[in-house]
Amino acid sequence: MSVALHQAVPEFSAAAISSTLTGLDGEISLSSLRGKNLVLYFYPKDNTPGCTTESQDFRDAYAQFSQANTEIIGISRDSLKSHQNFKTQHNLPFILISDAQEELCSLFDVIKLKNMYGKEVRGIERSTFLLDTQGILRHLWRGVKVPGHVEEVLHAVQALAKA
Repeated sequence: MSVALHQAVPEFSAAAISSTLTGLDGEISLSSLRGKNLVLYFYPKDNTPGCTTESQDFRDAYAQFSQANTEIIGISRDSLKSHQNFKTQHNLPFILISDAQEELCSLFDVIKLKNMYGKEVRGIERSTFLLDTQGILRHLWRGVKVPGHVEEVLHAVQALAKA
């Protein structure tokens, strides 16, 4: 099952590194974030060039997202330990979810076959999803190119806040 535009996202919970930069363990659920818009951005791997740039761009715009009643959540298949290191190294103020079992990746249909050094491998297609305060999927971006992406998402969030 995949999430469709303008449909409610099914309840989920997942292992996460919280937005407070403390502790390795925690669990986040969709219902615990009701009342805020959510930006869920799926990225292939911690500490790789594109993923680091994208995460830093979200970090740098975090205050503007917060002003628009929006929480940012980064999601990859990396471990909580890897996420903690990534979060600390780049001072990321938002939640990172470890989806090692690919449950959220499957729900949002972001696992794709990619060509890496001539071999076909399964990996996360860089994608972003914007949910409103009621958990309804309002915007989605697939096959994201990092330059300018965060600004585009921020504009969508601000437009949603005015609606």
